[in-house]
Amino acid sequence: MTWSNWLVFAGVSLFMAFTPGPAVLLAVSNSVSVGASRAMLGSVGNALGVFLVSAVAMAGLGVLLSTSAVAFMLLKVAGAAYLVYLGIKQWRNGANALGAASTSTGEAAPAQSATKLFLNGLTVAVTNPKSILFFTALFPQFLTPGAPAVQQFFVLTTTFVVCTVLAHGFYVQVARGLKRMLANTRRARLFSRVSGGAFVLLGLGLLRLQNRTA
Repeated sequence: MTWSNWLVFAGVSLFMAFTPGPAVLLAVSNSVSVGASRAMLGSVGNALGVFLVSAVAMAGLGVLLSTSAVAFMLLKVAGAAYLVYLGIKQWRNGANALGAASTSTGEAAPAQSATKLFLNGLTVAVTNPKSILFFTALFPQFLTPGAPAVQQFFVLTTTFVVCTVLAHGFYVQVARGLKRMLANTRRARLFSRVSGGAFVLLGLGLLRLQNRTA
């Protein structure tokens, strides 16, 4: 792979990573709820999910999803259901969006375990069929014929994962400032309901995703 091709791919990856979606919304929600440092646990889980999605896309699942309406529908419904579940859970948290309340030091009480935060980020990534189709369509454009495929896969995937972590880190730090604005119960409840509603809308939007190549 030439440097020029890699730079183009890195630019596309940064654009995609910074485009708001379920993973970005989860990072922002976690940052407000449990703090910036713990929110990155979910982002690391999402990064691993991105790596796995990229691997299965290269292994042929992307082709299966693009040709099988049943497989596409099953994964789409699973992803949408999980986003709706996260939205309902966020909505019901109400004033507990900041970990039930802030401590005397102003830090949110960690309401979720590190494992749960990590798995939430991972699940959001691996249940999104749009990501698999994206990798299936994008990667072949940057692969050099005749060059080792595994090496190119790791270069492309690592680049995209790094861009994802950078984007989440940016959004997490921005959301960190929201914690001061959400110091009272009413604002915390409003944030919880807005972010919960956004998760539900993203889930319903995923159900409308059409597999135009099937």
